[in-house]
Amino acid sequence: MKNKISSGAIILGVSVIIGLSSLGYLLGNSFIETKKLDRTIVVKGLSEKEVLSDKVVFPISFKVVGNDLKDIYEQLKSDNQKIITFLITNGLNKNEISISSPNIEDKVLYQYENNKSTFRYIATQTITIYSPKVEIVYNLNAKIGELVKDDVAISGINQYEVEYSYTKLNSIKPKMIEDATKNARDVAEKFAKDSKSSLGKIKRANQGQFAISDRDIHNPQIKKVRVVSTVEYYLVD
Repeated sequence: MKNKISSGAIILGVSVIIGLSSLGYLLGNSFIETKKLDRTIVVKGLSEKEVLSDKVVFPISFKVVGNDLKDIYEQLKSDNQKIITFLITNGLNKNEISISSPNIEDKVLYQYENNKSTFRYIATQTITIYSPKVEIVYNLNAKIGELVKDDVAISGINQYEVEYSYTKLNSIKPKMIEDATKNARDVAEKFAKDSKSSLGKIKRANQGQFAISDRDIHNPQIKKVRVVSTVEYYLVD
């Protein structure tokens, strides 16, 4: 009886040892595999593209001075027509041009000090161009001075008030994301090669934010579109 119990105990002990050994092997192997999966590399991929703006807002302000409001309004009406004719002659459509209400400044009302001007009223009005004809409007900046020949007192073009915008970002997004991802993979593959590893699958990726800015201060109609993608890859021995 005692021999049977001893044999059973031995068999049970051996089975436990074998089981623990197998479990230890499996856990150890699993740990090794997990550590392998932990080997990753994070890289950034850049994509840049220059595009021409497809919308422009271009304000043109002019002034009229005088002592009689009726005469001033007549002069404003005449100058408006001269400017509109000028813009249409240079390639714009009438529906791309809007006229604001005039701003009348009364020097007597505001009691200017040391006012030696012979004119009581100064009227300012703005004609605004809103158009997709970016190149035409951009070139108007060099021609706008021609209105002086028609006795139109242009106040000058404030370049900070001129707005060029690009509205077709969605049409170029897919290709730029593709290029940024390819750029990131090229960087990752070089790193993997230098570390004597192979590049595995993507663990996670972030396409990043698209940014649109002027290419330079002299050409605000040309925009630079930029995106930086962040990609994390597995490294494989």
